[in-house]
Amino acid sequence: MIKKNILIIVFSVAVLAAASYFYFENSKDSTDNVFVVAGRKNIVQAVSVTGRVNPASNIELAFEKSGKIKRIYVEVGSQVYAGQIMIELENGDAAANLAAAKAAQKAAEAKLSELKTGARAEELAISETKVKNAENALEDAKKNLVDKIFDAYTKSDDAVRNKADQLFSNPKSVNPQLNFSVSDFSLENDIESGRYLAEKNLIGWQKSLTALNTGGDLNAYVAEAGSSLEKIKNLLEKISIAVNSLTAGASFSQTTLDGWKADISAARTNVNTAVGNISSANEKMRGSASALNLAEDELALTKAGSTPEAISSQEAAVEKSSADVAAGVSVLEKTILRSPVSGTVSKIDADAGEIVQPSSTIAGVISNTAFKIEADVPEADIAKIKIGDEAKVTLDAYGPNAFFDAKVVSIEPAERMIDGVATYRTTFQFNKDDERIRSGMTANIDVTTAKRDNSLVIPARTIYTKDGKKYINIYLDKNKSEERQIEIGIQSSDGNVEIISGINEGEKILTSR
Repeated sequence: MIKKNILIIVFSVAVLAAASYFYFENSKDSTDNVFVVAGRKNIVQAVSVTGRVNPASNIELAFEKSGKIKRIYVEVGSQVYAGQIMIELENGDAAANLAAAKAAQKAAEAKLSELKTGARAEELAISETKVKNAENALEDAKKNLVDKIFDAYTKSDDAVRNKADQLFSNPKSVNPQLNFSVSDFSLENDIESGRYLAEKNLIGWQKSLTALNTGGDLNAYVAEAGSSLEKIKNLLEKISIAVNSLTAGASFSQTTLDGWKADISAARTNVNTAVGNISSANEKMRGSASALNLAEDELALTKAGSTPEAISSQEAAVEKSSADVAAGVSVLEKTILRSPVSGTVSKIDADAGEIVQPSSTIAGVISNTAFKIEADVPEADIAKIKIGDEAKVTLDAYGPNAFFDAKVVSIEPAERMIDGVATYRTTFQFNKDDERIRSGMTANIDVTTAKRDNSLVIPARTIYTKDGKKYINIYLDKNKSEERQIEIGIQSSDGNVEIISGINEGEKILTSR
């Protein structure tokens, strides 16, 4: 029996040796050129850092952007789960833009399917209708923008010549004078000179608007309106300061003073509204123009037929629409405050309808889990990491084969200098409690920052840099090779690099120059 087992072992070793010989010989030619073959595989990019386990603390939460609170879904003491919505800002515009982006994505994907199956006469008619509809939508958006520009002039004219002029003597002259004295001579002088300039601005603006129509250079009219509104805003702001510094007396009553304050406040509100209306209308026009461009591109692709170039172009359009959707989701998510962990709401410092400022703490959550990990991530890696990224953790106390799941819950915006290197304190939360975890333990963290499925990859060792660009050498035959510039994507911890462009699957790359 022992002899039989020995024979089996010897035979197995021989088979393995033969397999290794054929594997490595197939990667060489007769001149000992060593190469690898570009192939596809799943690739994962990870950032590895070391941190320390600390007791979990209260996580303070804030919005990244300002806005009006639409709804508060929780209260102090509520139990929340990771990812649960706590507070939501007014986000109708963001939701509408995301819906439009998703619709555009579906249209792009449907068009790609059409190209691959071949266009029909009915499909051509549909594409032409889409272009016509997009043209109509763009024309409507232009008309809306023109209306908002005219309305902005009307509001500005009313703000200055009706509401503000009651405070002046000879307001439309070259030397307008305030009807009351201001203790700050510089402010008084700015207001009176500003009124004179506002009159010149309104006259010039009105003259310019006589030629405004949807066929003109609307960008120029938008810029002109923005400049004019900004000047009038500044004037009204200074008038507001002056009026709010007054007290009733023999020259005017409290009723008169209150009327002035109300009129100037209304004028400022109207001008601010005009600014917002023009901005929204201009954005809508740009979106309509983009939609028209997309519709025209789709029509051109339909007419061109299902050529490889047309299919590749539409695939790029699908990728762009996917990026637009991702951007739309990102914008919408910035209006939603979610709990990063499961736990108990510790505070809510805001009310529905309140305007919140970015980075201002308005909520807190105490984690249900007992511990967190804090690690200092170097600046070279911090851009790869974002809140919500999953991580695998090992603790020195239990060796490299005991894994704990965690995720990124916060990243400090301010840097910390450690040995001359800028780092950023990053906090990880364990996904579940584990009695093995103790405060002070050293944690080794691998953060999954990007994944690519079925990507074209080659070993990093085959790539070299020249003049700031990445190159590889393509093996053509035993006496010939070709230097080729490439564009790379993510790099995995096992030494593989994603290739964006420059080589094709199956090509052979020399491992040394």
